[in-house]
Amino acid sequence: MSRLRAQFVKEVLSILRDPRSRMVVFVPPLLQLLVFAFAATLEVRNVDIAVHDQDTGRSSHELVTRLDSAAFIREVHHVTSSRELRDLIDRGKVIAALDIPADFSRAIAAGRSGEVQVLVDGRRSNSGQITVGYLSTIAADVGAEVSSDTVPAAPVVVRNWFNPNLTYRWFIVPGLSGILALFSALLITSLSIARERELGTFDQLLVSPTSTPEIIISKSLPALAIGTGLGLLMMGAAVGLFRIPFSGSFWLLLASLMLFILSVVGIGLMISAISATQQQAILGAFSIGVPAVLMSGFATPVENMPTLLQWLAQAIPLTHFLIIVEGSFLKAMSPGDILASLWPLALIALVSLTMATLFVRGRLQ
Repeated sequence: MSRLRAQFVKEVLSILRDPRSRMVVFVPPLLQLLVFAFAATLEVRNVDIAVHDQDTGRSSHELVTRLDSAAFIREVHHVTSSRELRDLIDRGKVIAALDIPADFSRAIAAGRSGEVQVLVDGRRSNSGQITVGYLSTIAADVGAEVSSDTVPAAPVVVRNWFNPNLTYRWFIVPGLSGILALFSALLITSLSIARERELGTFDQLLVSPTSTPEIIISKSLPALAIGTGLGLLMMGAAVGLFRIPFSGSFWLLLASLMLFILSVVGIGLMISAISATQQQAILGAFSIGVPAVLMSGFATPVENMPTLLQWLAQAIPLTHFLIIVEGSFLKAMSPGDILASLWPLALIALVSLTMATLFVRGRLQ
């Protein structure tokens, strides 16, 4: 225990005293939480729309008026020809354009469906599809209002569970806390052995009576403590700074966070064992971390991926932790549901720490 305590203190001091380690580990997560919480969003705002109204009837006037007052549209460009409409899209001035035919209002007055051509800039496919969804909602509202003059429309009440106002920050910030905790723990452990090898102190481990498990534990505990602390700090910022409701169990989330950090620590130690310099360790951490984020389901559902990638995603700790942290914040996930995502984290932690022990033992020999 005395050797473990001494090594633990040494690891913590080496992280806190090294300016490079302090800059890499502590500063980016906090800055990224503040920046990404506002920048990382799939909402579409402040876009330009072009409209070519050949009808100028009641229904088309109502549609154009709704577009002018829509919150997500910055400016509606009114053009007089279809060629000008297409030219605005070609030059990237607008993300979508509406071409309203001359018989639009007459068709609706006659009881038929009015048709409007929507041209979308396919170069911005994701934003374009979201914009089409917004425009479809506006068109449906106009159609319901026009048809209500003759046939009363059945009321439709939509209720969004867990996120009533569809606030995107409620979804993005809890996930960001898991992602930034992942990179913090990954960088701390990736730099640990590589830093000693670069500074020449790794040779002292070779002649010391310290065993491989002691080295693993001494390298893991600082990353576990710092990673858990940063994760709790970012979750506290989500509740206190961004006013995101937390309705789950704090203790279950804390246990899940610690198990998540342990699974990441094993991966970081493997990277550190095969890295000769700290630069290699940082590159290795990002080469593992970035694909892990992309495949974890943070931005796109895992179910949308090919079957092979879905199986690979189950081996990523972040995939399971995102389910726990997002469910704990918004929906008060039950202990049984948390356990269903917790045991894969325990299995990943066991495998990664075992592999890290083998890698470090190979380096010591």
